[in-house]
Amino acid sequence: MNKMKQNISRYPVPEFEDLPEDLKEIFLAVKAKMGFMPNVLFALAHRPDELRAFLAYNDALMNRESGLTPADKEMIIIAHSNYNGCTYCVQSHGAALRLATENPRIADQVSVNYHEADITPRQKAMIDFAMKMTKDPGAIKEEDFQNLQTHGFSDEDIWDIAGITAFFNMSNRMMTFASVRPDDEFYMTGRH
Repeated sequence: MNKMKQNISRYPVPEFEDLPEDLKEIFLAVKAKMGFMPNVLFALAHRPDELRAFLAYNDALMNRESGLTPADKEMIIIAHSNYNGCTYCVQSHGAALRLATENPRIADQVSVNYHEADITPRQKAMIDFAMKMTKDPGAIKEEDFQNLQTHGFSDEDIWDIAGITAFFNMSNRMMTFASVRPDDEFYMTGRH
């Protein structure tokens, strides 16, 4: 194991050559798309079956047709990731949001204080719901659903907000628990 890989997670991470063949294909596809293999993949490859499940659920949530835009989805993740103190997710999804919006400031605005960010009232309502799910899901009431509906969200859109919030709250906790180091590439992506 090389020194850099030892420092990306509290747990041992496999070398690329030691990965199962199906994961090697996934890693190479990600590298072709992003230009590098993110630390999250190596960190979660500590348990290959869990990485496969993580990737499948991520794909089901983030790549399905939805009333939420790719930028909406990233905003949800960034806001609660900052609340949860997950540096990896704030940086990685911040890069994705900057690319989705071509706005170099938006991710920082959403992570620090989305109420003051240059986003729509609809997006603020969406993030309010995600934050309530993050902080106190038992407090969600029918009025919360009605508020989202007044902003044009369908019941399926609300399910998407909830699913993304729940899944990435889990991801926040795993990245923090394992001390996964954000990739250097994420810090500057979409800022120029």
